[in-house]
Amino acid sequence: MEIKIPIPDKTVRTQEKLAVFLAFIAGYTDATGLIQWKTYVSFMSGNTTQLGAALFTGKYDIIISSAIVIIFFLAGIYTGTYLLLSKKFRSTKMIFYTVSGIMILYSITDYYEHISNRVSIAVIGFSMGLMNTIVTSVGNQKINTDFVTGTLNSLARTAALFVMSNQSEERQEYKVNIFHLLFLWMGFLSGAAAASFLLICLENWALILPAALLLICTFTVPIQTIKN
Repeated sequence: MEIKIPIPDKTVRTQEKLAVFLAFIAGYTDATGLIQWKTYVSFMSGNTTQLGAALFTGKYDIIISSAIVIIFFLAGIYTGTYLLLSKKFRSTKMIFYTVSGIMILYSITDYYEHISNRVSIAVIGFSMGLMNTIVTSVGNQKINTDFVTGTLNSLARTAALFVMSNQSEERQEYKVNIFHLLFLWMGFLSGAAAASFLLICLENWALILPAALLLICTFTVPIQTIKN
C-alpha cells in the first residue's frame, strides 16, 4: 500500500506557481523554436514524431534537427538532475540562473553574430531540459511542465477518477489535482500564444523575456530546495 506523506499547503502553492510559471516559459520558448527554426525545443513528442516520419523520406534536415534537439534536451535533464542531487549545488536557484544565463548569452551572441538553426536548437533545447528538472510534482500530483500530452492524459484520467470515487477525501484530492493540471496546461497554452505576438516586436531578443522572467522569479518566489 502506498503511503502518501502530507505536504504543507504553502509548499504546494509554491510548487503550483512555479509549475504554471515554467509551463508558460516552456510554451513561449517552444513556440519561438517552432516559428523560427521549425523545431520544437521542449516538446519532444513532436520531435520524435518528426524524426520517425522523416527517417525513410530523405528529409535529412529534419532528421538531423530532431536528433540534435532530442539529444541536447536529454543532456539538459541529465545535467539538471545531477545539479539538484549534488551536495554542492542542491538548490533550484542554480538551475534558474543557468537557464537564464544561457538565454541571455544566446540572445546577445545571435544579435551580433547570427547563430545557425542547428546550434540554436541545441543550446535552447539543452536549457529547456535543464528547466524541466526544477518542478516535477505539485503536492502528490506528478507533473511535467512541458509535456502537454502527459498533462492532458493525467487531467482526463483524474477527472474520471473524481467522478467514479465515492470517498469525499479522495474526491477532494482529485479535484485539487484537476485544477493543478488544468492551470499547467493553460500556462503552456498562454506562453505559446504570447510568443506568436511578441516575436514580431522583440525579433532577435525574443528569448530575453523568458530569461528576465526566470531572474525575476528567483527574487519574488521562495525557491529554496524543493524536494519533488
